[in-house]
Amino acid sequence: MAPVGREPAAERPDASPAPRAVVLRALGLGDLLTAVPALRGLRRALPGHRIELAAPAALAPLAALSGAVDETVAVPSLVTLPDPVPPLPARLHGAEVAVNLHGAGPQSHELLRATRPRRLMAFACGPFPDGPAWDPDEHEVERWCRLLGAHGVPCDPHDLLLPRPEGRGGGGSRSGGGSRDGGGSRSGGGSRDGGRGGGGHAAGGEGAGSGEHAARGAVVLHPGAASGARRWPVERFAAVARALTAAGERVLLTGSPAEAGLAAELARRADLPDGACLAGRTDVLGLATVVADAACVVAGDTGVAHLATAMGTPSVLLFGPTPPTAWGPLIGRDPDAPRHLVLWAGRTGDPHADAPDPGLLEITPQAVLDGVRRVRATGPARRDG
Repeated sequence: MAPVGREPAAERPDASPAPRAVVLRALGLGDLLTAVPALRGLRRALPGHRIELAAPAALAPLAALSGAVDETVAVPSLVTLPDPVPPLPARLHGAEVAVNLHGAGPQSHELLRATRPRRLMAFACGPFPDGPAWDPDEHEVERWCRLLGAHGVPCDPHDLLLPRPEGRGGGGSRSGGGSRDGGGSRSGGGSRDGGRGGGGHAAGGEGAGSGEHAARGAVVLHPGAASGARRWPVERFAAVARALTAAGERVLLTGSPAEAGLAAELARRADLPDGACLAGRTDVLGLATVVADAACVVAGDTGVAHLATAMGTPSVLLFGPTPPTAWGPLIGRDPDAPRHLVLWAGRTGDPHADAPDPGLLEITPQAVLDGVRRVRATGPARRDG
């Protein structure tokens, strides 16, 4: 989808083939959203190019919502780059520019080089000396903006907001999403050759259509996370849900199909009414709409946390083993009136561990409830759409 006021590059009046820029970001929901400022910078720098994003098909609607991508070309979610790495689709070959927003290399660099672009924008790595050095401690949003800046493409790391999906109610019909690339560690933010993924929606289920603005004014709880280390205990989420409903709040639960059982357990523990659990019942745009219409989102270190940032919805975010300086929100962090409040014990750990991180367990239900009251006083951010 082309941005408003820009003629799609592939439909120019002279009918000549538009030069193409291919971007690799075959990761998950949060990974895509943290790359939006870089994608928009590329769009501004290459207004006549056709920008094609290599990413999981389920993320295509959100990529279009950014206004920075002409087309998403479906590729598998590259959580771990296999050996050998399967080639990218032939239609992505021969671009004017290839941009690696996927990882530090060298595997992802080789994957793009095999498409024979005229120019490759990537971090310096081994046989690829042209580019800035990878910083493992850098914030994920700023990382990709710095990469493009070093290649002459200025980006605004705060350019994160997305418009609310048009014509969508609070539910959806299928669940979308992706995963991450890797072979690397999430320690310190990011990985050596990929995103950290997880926490995103996967393939979907049917049927939540519950009417226009069904989530308007609700508090959305998202209990899932990609690993146990980042998953706050379900009984604590239930305590928050019970306190919120006792105070007259309406609570909705979100999650991927794989998290539907966890969300159902939460609904049961909190004695939530039928219809409160949307886990596995929303596609990626349905999920975005639920988050956009909510009064507040409570989530762990997941893709839904980034979606709350993108939609400008007040959020309380529960961080454990990974520091928010690597994956937390870059906007809405005014200490006096935060829109996005991060709760973190200040220690790092293994983000892939099976058990909840000890620092995450220091976060109490009361701290979350206090956070909800605080961010709700700030209100949503202004956004287009």
